[in-house]
Amino acid sequence: MKDKNKKVDSKALEAELKILREELAKKDDCQDKLLRLQAEFDNFRKRSFKEKQEFIKYANEGLVLDLVGMLDNFERSIKAADQKKDFKLLHQGVDMVARQLHKLLEEKGLKKIKSVGEKFDPNKHEAIEVVDSEDAEEGQILDELQPGYMLNERVIRPAMVKVVKSKEEEPEIKEQESQKAEEQEQKDQKEKEEE
Repeated sequence: MKDKNKKVDSKALEAELKILREELAKKDDCQDKLLRLQAEFDNFRKRSFKEKQEFIKYANEGLVLDLVGMLDNFERSIKAADQKKDFKLLHQGVDMVARQLHKLLEEKGLKKIKSVGEKFDPNKHEAIEVVDSEDAEEGQILDELQPGYMLNERVIRPAMVKVVKSKEEEPEIKEQESQKAEEQEQKDQKEKEEE
């Protein structure tokens, strides 16, 4: 009877051993798959980073090519004016290049901020000088010292302007400007964090 129990036990042990070996093989297979997936993910991440760097490196290629064409025109106008000693010809060439440049930048989403005659907006304007005026309303922009620009509805450079002051409004304009500067700092901080 002991021999029979030993046979049963050995058969049961062999069956259990076989099951354990199969489970071990499955575990090894899963571990192998996991290692392959990790390697694939690392390769994907490296490839994505490299592609992103390449994109950033050449993102402005089209714009630069357009600018090179304008540079060629600019150099041709200087050369022609030099050869003929004609200031009018030089002026015409520079004017043509300036028009081309404005057109190109507008096509790329650049828009000049309207200032003179407009109401001061601290989000679009930077008050460089506050002046008295009887002919204009308080807070109205009298003069633009440097144009401001927006790129696709985002202010990339505020216009530097002269604003009509009021005794009550001058502190308000200064407060608006400090608030604008604070908002810009927060916006810049957010962009840095997102990068």
